[in-house]
Amino acid sequence: MITWSDFEKVEMRVGTILEVHNFPKAHKPAYQLIIDFGAELGIKKTAAQITKRYTKEQLMNKQIIAVVNFPKKQIADFMSECLVLGSLGTSNDIVLLTSDFPVPNGLRIG
Repeated sequence: MITWSDFEKVEMRVGTILEVHNFPKAHKPAYQLIIDFGAELGIKKTAAQITKRYTKEQLMNKQIIAVVNFPKKQIADFMSECLVLGSLGTSNDIVLLTSDFPVPNGLRIG
């Protein structure tokens, strides 16, 4: 069990995917995502293993939820700056966590 103060340390924010690129150097099939988290946090990039369920076109302009306060992580030749959140689908693929309605980029989840 974690405490409420532990949970509050995890900074989850809404962001809009601006760019999606193939990531051929990734160990498992993945995309490189460029995400807008609003004026306070700006643009962050990450890699996500979501190629089974989503095409690049489906991801463009999609609002997603990500953890933005992890340390940066080197993945092949790419520096990931956040962690996109999703659940494991029935076909062993990732289903992204999203907002039902458009909200401002950078909105904190909690």
